[in-house]
Amino acid sequence: SVNIVAFGNERDGFSEDSQQPSLIWSYLGRSALISQIDSSLSASHVGNPVFTEYQACVFGNVRLVVHDCPVWDIFDSDWYTSCRLIGGADIIVIKYSVNDKTSFQELKDSYVPMVKKALNHCSVPVIISAIGARKNGVPCTCPLCTSDRRSCVTTSEGVQLAKELGATYLELHTLNDFYIQKYFGGVLEYFMIQSLNQKSSEKMKKRKKTQKCHRVQPPQLEQPEKMPILKGEASHYNADLHNLLCCCQCADVAFYPKDLSTAVEAHKIILCSVSHLFMLLFGVKSPSDAHDASIMQLAQSLFVVEAGDPFPSSPRGVPPCVPPVRVVVKDSVFCSCLPDILHFIYSGAFQWERLEEDIRKKLKDPEKTEHVLEKVKCILKTPGKLNTVKDCRSHQIKQLYNTSLRLFFNTPVLADVIFKIQGATVPAHRAVLVARCEVMAAMFNGNYLEANSVLVPVYGVSKDTFLSFLEYLYTDSCCPASILQAMSLLICAEMYQVMRLQHICELYIITQLQSMPSRELASTSLSIVSLLKKAKFHNSDCLSTWLLHFIATNYLIFSQKPEFQELSVEERSFVEMHRWPSNLYLKQLADYRNYIHSQKCHCTVM
Repeated sequence: SVNIVAFGNERDGFSEDSQQPSLIWSYLGRSALISQIDSSLSASHVGNPVFTEYQACVFGNVRLVVHDCPVWDIFDSDWYTSCRLIGGADIIVIKYSVNDKTSFQELKDSYVPMVKKALNHCSVPVIISAIGARKNGVPCTCPLCTSDRRSCVTTSEGVQLAKELGATYLELHTLNDFYIQKYFGGVLEYFMIQSLNQKSSEKMKKRKKTQKCHRVQPPQLEQPEKMPILKGEASHYNADLHNLLCCCQCADVAFYPKDLSTAVEAHKIILCSVSHLFMLLFGVKSPSDAHDASIMQLAQSLFVVEAGDPFPSSPRGVPPCVPPVRVVVKDSVFCSCLPDILHFIYSGAFQWERLEEDIRKKLKDPEKTEHVLEKVKCILKTPGKLNTVKDCRSHQIKQLYNTSLRLFFNTPVLADVIFKIQGATVPAHRAVLVARCEVMAAMFNGNYLEANSVLVPVYGVSKDTFLSFLEYLYTDSCCPASILQAMSLLICAEMYQVMRLQHICELYIITQLQSMPSRELASTSLSIVSLLKKAKFHNSDCLSTWLLHFIATNYLIFSQKPEFQELSVEERSFVEMHRWPSNLYLKQLADYRNYIHSQKCHCTVM
């Protein structure tokens, strides 16, 4: 069926022929395609017709239903009915008389917005019909003509209204056979055919969808279970080195005032890692290496190293029994602030505002405060460069020595312990090891042989792995070259109870395995089951749980490998329970394939 809704009155208010048939009735009566016309009148109350309903047949057996609403009051009196009519319409016809400017203006201002709102972006074709001959002269179709603009509705106004609604604009100067059948009827019948084609297409799609629903569907493969998420651990590098200052373990330098009344202990390697001045002071660099004479002058004016200090420049380092180097601070004001300055350096040398506040509270003298802060800036100054802390703030002074300590990694400079591993020697610094590793802190400060030995043997770890382990202690960073190296480093981290390094290695292994394509995973010689065994043995619970899920998720790959047989009964049970795809899915898939094969065997075409 086709539903047409027509709004508006084609008769003007001054027309003498009140019995003139309407546009819709004229079309139904004259079109050769229309048959079996029936009409009924609907009224909101007696004498006030709301719309006339016509029913007829078009194109032979297509039911045509037309609701002709001559007045626009239906939008004011019964909004629900008007919305229902527009919502069910396949075609909308809007009519007006070209000689009734008042009604047209009311239509444009009041009712067109309502029609647009009721349409709600629906793609319903709209036909705007301007009916009648303009009575103040020959009808003009020129959009630029303004001769009849005061009393009649011009063509340009009608075209503009059609643009607002996205409608087709027609001018019917009279309701004769040409305008009714050929002009108006041709456009209306085109839209009727379009509507019927669209309904036929939608009906066909619905039928196909219904047929598809009744067909046997292939089984749906669910997504694999989500693997456990391994969270990283925050760095505590600065806190470790700050705690080293607080506990004063392995201190190898002591600062004294002129009267030698008190001592502030520290560590050469930490001081040298942030300051070229301390490198000169403790013999790490010679005066000839200094490119800035002001640093050497400041060192001589501020500090005095007591004679007899055995500078630890030899590859063997100094024995642990050697007492700390005694350094006298000549500047008494600077010496009083030295604990705060050391806390600033050990905390990362980037909390400048806090240092300023602490010294200001302690001295309570702006000149002295500025004097001490200038000394600190000069101490942290890099030779040949602008002062890194001059006129800057904490967000600009990033951690200076977490990369500077790298300068002392695997070097005999200031080294006080040597590890012997696989026939090679690796120099190191007790202060860094004690600060960063609790196991080594107990080893070097307890009743162990290593506490009083310079040469410490290491077993059960390769040299490369141990160097990577030490590099993490010095720099707080770790870059394994492969999954196997990461696993070896994880074992070493577990041996020395460095949990953050263990977590970093776990994340590296997981990331590498997740990025491995299925084809590479199937052909790799890397044994995932062996990694699982090592992770379990070395108490890496997060990694072992993840690897079990990984094997279960890639069941079809790992079940074909010989290493799959090495899984324990408990592990095999877990993998079978969480395998992907599941046994149920594989059974449903086999049944579906059998069904499809049986349908092909019964093909009637062949």
